[in-house]
Parts: sequence; structure tokens; C-alpha cells
Amino acid sequence: MAREQRTFQKKFQKRTKAEIEKAREERLAQEHADHLAKWNPKTKLGKLVMAGKIKNIDEILKFKVLESEIIDTILNLKSDVLNIGQAKGKFGGGKRRAWRQTQKKTKEGNVPKFSCMVVVGNGKGYVGLDSGKAKETLPARAKALRKAKLNVHKIKMGCGSFDCTCGEEHTVPFIVEGKSGSCKVKLMPAPQGTGLVIGNECKKILKAAGIKDVYSVTNGKIRTTFNLAKACMNALNKTNDM
Repeated sequence: MAREQRTFQKKFQKRTKAEIEKAREERLAQEHADHLAKWNPKTKLGKLVMAGKIKNIDEILKFKVLESEIIDTILNLKSDVLNIGQAKGKFGGGKRRAWRQTQKKTKEGNVPKFSCMVVVGNGKGYVGLDSGKAKETLPARAKALRKAKLNVHKIKMGCGSFDCTCGEEHTVPFIVEGKSGSCKVKLMPAPQGTGLVIGNECKKILKAAGIKDVYSVTNGKIRTTFNLAKACMNALNKTNDM
């Protein structure tokens, strides 16, 4: 009897967890919709977008965007958090985590601050990456999300691999290299079905951009995810150079 009760409790907990996650997503979507409904644009570009006079994202990106709601109105973006921090562990073996914590020594004591890096994209060639810093974790994430939306760029995709002649836009059109700090990232075209042959954090960036297949080579201090992500983004931006 006790065993059956434990089994029932486990099933109830699993079902409840899934329902809670679903309710959370619905709540966030509703809050986002309410925020856009209450949005009162302050810039001329924002007023034109709200009036429906500008509906093309490429026209918007020609100007300096100062309101993240402009991007939200035109594009349906999905966000993801990169693991740029590390939890405390013995001999430096702590788990990777989303928050990078730093401390400032003052007369009153240690003042901690948290950094967070967020990537946004619609999976169709538009992607943005940026970081935020605050005294608490959630404000840091909100700041990073807003800055990433303001930093959205269009990248070019194609079928640049000599092993593939499908003509679809599934990889980078040619070899590109990006650098940030000591980190260097080289992205190479790959045929369909290859997948993303790159580290987990850079995978999030490429998935947000809509790239499905790529080969890569990374050099430098690649455990510094902060610079590695920036180098990957720098390489994607170079697809527009041709």
C-alpha cells in the first residue's frame, strides 16, 4: 500500500511539474503581450512602427534602435541564456552556470554583482547577443535580454559546402573567422545532416540564427565563454562582408 502511494505521489509530482512549466510559459507570454499593448513609444522610429507605417525589419535595422519593443513588434524572437559563470567547487571543478559573479571590496564589505549573457533569434537569419550586469540575477537577465534585442543583426546563410548541392539556406555561405580576446572561432560550411560540430554555448547562438549544419575550429582560452560567444557572433557578422 505504501509503495503504491509513493508511486502515485511521484506521478502527481511529475504531472504537476509539467503543468507548472506550461503555466509559467503561458504567463510569460501573456505578460509580454500586455507589455506590448501598454507600450508608449518615445522615439520617432517607434511611433512609425506602432502606426504600422514600417513593417520591414531590414528597414528598421538601417537606423539605431533604442526601444526593444520595436524588435518585439516585428520579429517573433526566442531567447536563451549562455553559461558564462561557474559555481564554486573543489580545485576549480565547479558546475557551469548562467550567472558570473564578481565582487568589489569596499569599507562596508564585499559588494557582489552578477553578469548574464543572452542570445535572441528567430531561427531565420536574425540573431542578437549581449550581456547585462546588475546587483541581482533577474535584473541582470532582463537587462541582457533588452540589450540583445537592440543588438539584433541579419546574417547571411547558404549552401557553401562542396559536398552539398541542395541550394537551401542551412549553413554559412563561406568560411568565416571571428575573434574576441584570445578566443578565435572558425566556421566552415557543412553538408546537410552534419549538425552543429561546435561547443554547446556556440550551438545556442547558431540555433538562434537558424544555422543547422557547420564545421568549426576554436583556438585560445575557450573556457572563457564570454569571449567565445562574442567570437562566434563576430564570425557570423562577417557573412555580410561578401
